[in-house]
Amino acid sequence: MMKRKSNVHGRMSESSSNTTSSSSTSIEEEIEWEMRPGGMLVQKRTQNADVSAPDIRLRVTYGAVRYEISVNSQATFGEVKKRLTAETGLQACEQRLIFKRKERENGEYLDMCGVKDRSKVIVMEDPASIERRFIEMRKNAKIQSAHRAINDISMELDKLADQVSAIEKSISNGVKVPEVQITTLIEMLMRQAIKLDGIDAEGDAFAQKNLQSKRVQKCVETVEALKMSNARVKPVIVTTKWETFDPSPAMTQWEIFD
Repeated sequence: MMKRKSNVHGRMSESSSNTTSSSSTSIEEEIEWEMRPGGMLVQKRTQNADVSAPDIRLRVTYGAVRYEISVNSQATFGEVKKRLTAETGLQACEQRLIFKRKERENGEYLDMCGVKDRSKVIVMEDPASIERRFIEMRKNAKIQSAHRAINDISMELDKLADQVSAIEKSISNGVKVPEVQITTLIEMLMRQAIKLDGIDAEGDAFAQKNLQSKRVQKCVETVEALKMSNARVKPVIVTTKWETFDPSPAMTQWEIFD
């Protein structure tokens, strides 16, 4: 009897053991695992867990400015950066988040790093981003300076173009223009061409520079052609014919007294 009972108990123990092992295997198969940024293997969060997670308030410091934002307690630091883009004016890639004196990576979770309600997070601008911004500011200042210089030359060319038109009109009417006036105009145009060559322009400013350079070249060619036409114009000599009068016989005779 004891032996039989023992066998039954043995079979029951074996059956229970198999059931427990099968149940454990089933549970292990249902659980999904993920590797945390710190190298820790933990149970992977499901979408339902994220939905049910409570929101927390973070006290954010960026320089002398203070913010308070509300985020999900299981959000990542990368998601916090996106949330702070509107407040700080920095893109997510330009931000560095410091929590407990340590910079946090984008993939790290708030709750896993010990972030709680009203925890303090410091935002710093990435030094590489500051350098890129400085380079961009210098580039923009250079472009604006080139635009201003080209606009000044364009206004000066407008005045010189009016002089070219005036000379062309005079020569067309047969009026000879002083050669020194034409020579001076050519020199003034060449000065503008030299100024344009000295402008370091890029992009749209470079296109405007080329446009003004062609304009100067066209004006110089026009004046050179007018110079040759002016040489063929004969100067108009104006002579005045004077009329002479004979003395009148009835002219009054004056007596001289001592």
